[in-house]
Amino acid sequence: MQSIAHMYQESARKYRDRPAFATRKGKEFQSRSYGQLYDDALALATALAELGLSSGDKVGLFADNRYEWIVSSMAITLCGAADVPRGTDITADDIRHIVPHSDMKILIVENESTLRRVTALQESAVLKTVILMEGRDSNARQFLDLLERGVELLSRGNQTIQDRLTAIASEHLFTLIYTSGTTGQPKGVMLSHGNLLSQIKRLPMEISAEERILSILPVWHIFERIFELIAISRGCATYYSSVRTLKEDLTIVKPTFMASAPRLWESIYAGIRSAVARGPASKRLLFRLATLLASAYYTAKNSSASYKLALPLLYLPYRALDWLVLAKIRQATGGKLKASVSGGGALPLHVDLFFNSIGIPVLEGYGMTETSPVLAVRTPEQLVVGTVGPVYPDTDLRLVDPQTKKVIWPGLDAQGKKGEIHVRGPQVMLGYYKNPEATAAVISEGWLNTGDLGMMMPDGCLRIVGRTKETIVLLGGENVEPVPIENRLLQSPLISQCMVVGQDQKYLGALIVPDAEALSRYGEDLATIARHPGAAQEIRAAIKECINESAGFKSFERIVDFRLLPEVFTVGSELTAKLSIKRHFIAEKYGHLIGEMYTRGD
Repeated sequence: MQSIAHMYQESARKYRDRPAFATRKGKEFQSRSYGQLYDDALALATALAELGLSSGDKVGLFADNRYEWIVSSMAITLCGAADVPRGTDITADDIRHIVPHSDMKILIVENESTLRRVTALQESAVLKTVILMEGRDSNARQFLDLLERGVELLSRGNQTIQDRLTAIASEHLFTLIYTSGTTGQPKGVMLSHGNLLSQIKRLPMEISAEERILSILPVWHIFERIFELIAISRGCATYYSSVRTLKEDLTIVKPTFMASAPRLWESIYAGIRSAVARGPASKRLLFRLATLLASAYYTAKNSSASYKLALPLLYLPYRALDWLVLAKIRQATGGKLKASVSGGGALPLHVDLFFNSIGIPVLEGYGMTETSPVLAVRTPEQLVVGTVGPVYPDTDLRLVDPQTKKVIWPGLDAQGKKGEIHVRGPQVMLGYYKNPEATAAVISEGWLNTGDLGMMMPDGCLRIVGRTKETIVLLGGENVEPVPIENRLLQSPLISQCMVVGQDQKYLGALIVPDAEALSRYGEDLATIARHPGAAQEIRAAIKECINESAGFKSFERIVDFRLLPEVFTVGSELTAKLSIKRHFIAEKYGHLIGEMYTRGD
């Protein structure tokens, strides 16, 4: 199979009458078959070609999870073009940069609100046509009108798209995804047909046409995108859900697989704990016993031979409490969930262990947009809590000492050593669009530097232990660049130095060195000032004044909590010779204060 376009064609042939994608209408899901999906995509592709879309062109796609999204994406691919996807929450700055930078010729938007923002902000000379999925506007062509035009052209024997299919090759650009970030402009990650096909062909677990997959993550993110492509390749049915309807959709759809983010499981976990806390003492005791026993049974089952000796003793009480308590919890996910693949950040260990031990397998994975995205993922056979599983098939991975640049793993004495993760494989991007300098900064001799720190475990699974690059990834998968936030905070006369934290957490926090002179009324030295509630109150007000929407910061970029430090950052300790902060050193030194910010209320 030489391209994603050919995969679409083959799936339509093999699974023509099977349900492909379903959208909620009222209390029910209405599905379209693989045959209908392909026919709609072919019709739209034919109409797009008539509008002047050529092979190799770029098409913007600013919409959220819905049937029209997948039809549009498929149509763009069938044309031999590449999509440039984004959600309807795209920011003004991103519109100003992405529309002209990507050289998009056509833009498909979901609604009139998104259309108005694009119309007001974009001045691209290349963009010729805007298409509106729902509603009507004089500035845009209508999605349904183009579908009808495509059907008409096909009925007359138009073969434009069929002729183009033969020319689409593995090395051609499939999608151009702009990374989110606030340091400079977002970079366009170029992913080829071959990049995505490598993930689909090498999937290390069985997924059949009988699976029901719930789609909850933003479809323009590469993680959800690859999940949907895998579903199409296997003939699965995908159901589009939302955060608002997720709880009900789980019971209606009874999914067998789904992609997820750590925040989803944290939310479900918190909901379960809250419901139990409101119940009578007898139910709280049963829940406590059931989860403790499930954890013990799970640990024994997945440990060394000596621990497995305890399994016969644990089996009967575990099964009894599983039937009484845990089975009811599993029903909240529909009761049929074989596994959920979690990505976009690390699962908190207690949440990870809880769901896996009660019989809801969470297969944590690891990757990045630049690697299509998966580099490692747990499988049902290698479900090791605390790791991201084994390295993806046909992926080369090495661990490099960040200081000496020497390869730590593979090596004779590699166990227990952490290093920077470098990867090489068929999923590594073509590069950053129109940015050879940024490409060269991360790819050298075919090896991509992820900027993450990892450790290989004896069982062959990879553990992520930190980051060498500055980007913070929150639990919800939001990428945050800390430098602009820190620079803004340093504009306050009350703040001398600071470091933003929050990797794998729900929100951002900050470590702040107060300005001793500006806050001298609270003490003669920093240690005294840092302990004074008055100083903390003034700093809190300063943070709110600096980091807010009017200053250009998004909601997830706000500082929710902070701690005042008793001493300044110094060269040779917290600072490099160039006065750059040593993030990992500071995070380790003040780990107890960072921990306090994220354990409040627990």
